Amino acid sequence: MLSNHFQNGMETARFVWSRLPHSEEGELEGAGLLSSESNKNCAESLDYEVLENYAYREEQAQRGKLFVGYNVGVKWFFALLIGIGTGLAAVFINISVENFAGWKFALTFNIIQKSYLAGFLIYILINLALVFSSVYIITQFAPAAAGSGIPEIKGYLNGIDIPGILLFRTLIGKIFGSIGSVGGGLALGKEGPLVHTGACIASLLGQGGSTKYHLSSRWLQGFKSDRDRRDLVTCGCAAGVAAAFRAPVGGVLFALEEVTSWWRSQLMWRVFFTSAIVAVVVRAAMGWCKSGNCGHFGSGGFIIWDISDGQEDYSFEELLPMAVIGVIGGLLGALFNQLTIYVTRWRRNYLHKKGSRVKIYEACLISVITSVISFGLPLLRKCSPCPDSDPDSEIECPRAPGMYGNYVNFYCSKDKEYNDLATIFFNTQDDAIRNLFSAKTIHEFSTQSLLTFLVMFYTLAVVTFGTAVPAGQFVPGIMIGSTYGRLVGIFTVNHYKKLNIEEGTYALLGAASFLGGSMRMTVSLCVIMVEITNNLKLLPLIMLVLLISKEVYNLFRQLGLRHIFVVPRASHVIGVITRKDLLIEEENDDSATVELQSTSRSAT
Repeated sequence: MLSNHFQNGMETARFVWSRLPHSEEGELEGAGLLSSESNKNCAESLDYEVLENYAYREEQAQRGKLFVGYNVGVKWFFALLIGIGTGLAAVFINISVENFAGWKFALTFNIIQKSYLAGFLIYILINLALVFSSVYIITQFAPAAAGSGIPEIKGYLNGIDIPGILLFRTLIGKIFGSIGSVGGGLALGKEGPLVHTGACIASLLGQGGSTKYHLSSRWLQGFKSDRDRRDLVTCGCAAGVAAAFRAPVGGVLFALEEVTSWWRSQLMWRVFFTSAIVAVVVRAAMGWCKSGNCGHFGSGGFIIWDISDGQEDYSFEELLPMAVIGVIGGLLGALFNQLTIYVTRWRRNYLHKKGSRVKIYEACLISVITSVISFGLPLLRKCSPCPDSDPDSEIECPRAPGMYGNYVNFYCSKDKEYNDLATIFFNTQDDAIRNLFSAKTIHEFSTQSLLTFLVMFYTLAVVTFGTAVPAGQFVPGIMIGSTYGRLVGIFTVNHYKKLNIEEGTYALLGAASFLGGSMRMTVSLCVIMVEITNNLKLLPLIMLVLLISKEVYNLFRQLGLRHIFVVPRASHVIGVITRKDLLIEEENDDSATVELQSTSRSAT
């Protein structure tokens, strides 16, 4: 009997040894060991569990109170550094995007005073140059910086270490790639990449910097364990959301609700402190920019769509059209996710297999199409006469050429006319949303213009998301939702004939409904929308449309693009994942469905 056990043990050992890699080309499949070659193409599992054994308890007993206090102080100091670093990165990205957009629009408006054809060509070339710089950085320098980065960070915080997502070159590619893609006018946002940027800054600080680029410090190398680095990356994610939307509380709730399954009270306080530091840094930067030190930086950039002067109250009769907005948000969000999955699979299976050059051609082609649509469609729209000026409103009609805001004069024969489609298309996304949210601008946009913009921008967002550039979907989602929300607001105003109804309020609810329907976020999204609009009175309505849109989406059981990697909330090692790009959608709290997706990060 004993000899049989010994023989079986030897056979098992030979079998395991035969599967171990003995050369650079060897690869162990289905086990927890990986060769150096396979590490380049596979993700490893992270162990966040603390081993409570005798040696660990003995080591903890030998540590004095001074060491424990020093360790806690260092963690709070790192939270301070993460907040400052993420805030400065957000300031740099916002100022750069606003300046590039300001130069582009100012130059284009000056040229079209003489020739619309020359202005059209200049507009296309500037956007093409910015997008080309972004896609070239991603394909040649930092392939892991493509996409929003939130799926990869979610995977990391839940135990999957995907190579390359937190490197220094990924941080550089994310920052400069976001400037090019957003400044180039693509139907993308910079808010998702800012979350990835904050995570990269936190990870680099935790490991003391980057040794490859000789930017490391031994003094900062205090956190080597997976558990400590996970906490730092969590702080970085919250800081990214706080910097993107100027919503510190929303950043904390986003980290709790969306990105991590590991949470405790000590971490919550550090995350809250980090978000508060980001808010202070961004606020100081805005004060500095108001003195004229930031070039073309305008009221856009740092998102605060203040609608505190909008609709103050609502009647019971308005709940029906508001519920309709929630239903529309769930339907369009489900359709958006499904269409994006189809385009993503086509890219993965056919297009992106042909190499980096094809990715560059694709991004440049989409840039040209976007520029043609945003410049050409307003030319086909007739101008509208300016409404009678409201003495209580500071809105000027029309705006001077090259200026941001409502009532843009574009290809109009008379001075007191404006082009409502150009007011949305020929603006930065932040300013276009501000125009859609604006109060005391009833009948500024026609139904035809809003429908045209909704169809075209919706299509562009589906096609653009997944290209080899840093891409976020928060602000494009707000653009889509606010457009059909404003449409419902127009019908509501015409039907009820009440003077206290604001179309901008319905645009806000539409934005919340689309984000809730496509991303299935509730608590954190609700707080973010309240913080960025500075109107607490609309909180019950935002909660209503979020719940309705999320439930409508759940009826269709579609895949949500931002819900990747959901595991049971237990402490265990996940295992080895043999593909980099994972899209895991939450079916319920105890199960997950895996969908391979390669264009969320075009890393080949």
